[in-house]
Amino acid sequence: MEQQPLSLHDLNGLVKRSIRSCLPDTYWVQAELSDVRSNYSGHCYLEFIQKDASGNNLIAKARGTIWSNIYKMLKPYFEQETGQAFTSGIKVLVNVSVEFHELYGYSLTVLDIDPTYTVGDMERKRREILRQLEEEGVIDLNKELEMPLLPQRVAVISSATAAGYGDFCNQLANNPRGYGFRTELFPAIMQGERVEESILSALDAIYQRMDEFDVVVIIRGGGATSDLSGFDTYLLAASCAQFPLPIITGIGHERDDTVIDKVAHTRVKTPTAAAEFLIAKMDKCADVLDETSSRLMQSVRNRLLWEHRRMESLKQRIPNAVYKRIGDAKYALLSAQRDLQMASRQFLSTKKHRLELLQQRLNDALPEKQLARGYSITLKDGKAVKDVSVLKEGDTLVTMLHKGKVESEVKKR
Repeated sequence: MEQQPLSLHDLNGLVKRSIRSCLPDTYWVQAELSDVRSNYSGHCYLEFIQKDASGNNLIAKARGTIWSNIYKMLKPYFEQETGQAFTSGIKVLVNVSVEFHELYGYSLTVLDIDPTYTVGDMERKRREILRQLEEEGVIDLNKELEMPLLPQRVAVISSATAAGYGDFCNQLANNPRGYGFRTELFPAIMQGERVEESILSALDAIYQRMDEFDVVVIIRGGGATSDLSGFDTYLLAASCAQFPLPIITGIGHERDDTVIDKVAHTRVKTPTAAAEFLIAKMDKCADVLDETSSRLMQSVRNRLLWEHRRMESLKQRIPNAVYKRIGDAKYALLSAQRDLQMASRQFLSTKKHRLELLQQRLNDALPEKQLARGYSITLKDGKAVKDVSVLKEGDTLVTMLHKGKVESEVKKR
């Protein structure tokens, strides 16, 4: 019997009935999301894909639909449980029914989703990033930086309109002890697909002015936890781990922990907690200074008291010491005066005796004394004759005696 030809609609109807007959149940399917979009009616249209082991080539693909009545409950539930946006690129475990439409063809209708599968896949990716950073020897570099004692110059990476940024600034400005912080905002997109690119750009801008800052604070507040996946990338984590200034992160909540939280110098839960951390560092330094100041003041007071007591003791000892010194000086002065007088008298006596001897010798040398002893002086022309060779015959000589004189004439030599 010759088979009658079928119209395309009839064939597709046959395929539809066959699928319903052969695949009547729902199935849990592992796949990666692609081309996720929703329309004005609230329905979500997407594609499920599967890649080979290398992750480069598609080996399977199917259209998917999530009707609005399911999607409005499934999406927030998934994002709350995973902290991950329901978007392209993530792996999911979904419960689907297999559908075939005469006009639109084969598709999968999503009825339920298991967030724990995606959480496990996200955690696996985080572990792979952290393991790679550890193998490269950079995972702890930022943690090993020394936090400044006074972290007052703060570079902030955040969205200018984020509620967390306002909370952070208000907390710093209203600190109880009035510390002066200088903050500068480097605006960045803190949710969506451009998180990585935006924060890397902000880090680069800070690096160009690194000497102007003590610390970098990356904060995010007021957004959905589903937007945290942008902080779980290798490139962003590697840049934060190797950044030359300490990085403080406050991008999540109590149970959210991203890759850059793992590599940052200090991780806190919220922007307010980041501000409190900086204030606490200032408090610690101020307390040390207060304690040092108190010890110094006490040491000064103790030294002043000791010096006062020493001066009082010296004041009591000074009169006796002065009297003794004056007495000793007076005695020494009298002794010196007595010694001077004795030395003067001895000196004068010695000089007097010498003068007397000289006077005696002078007296003995007078001509009158010599004549009195029997000596005489012979004169020629008023000059004493000392050598007979100067005399000639006929010279008149005068001989002086002790008493009187005698004139004579040279007759013969």
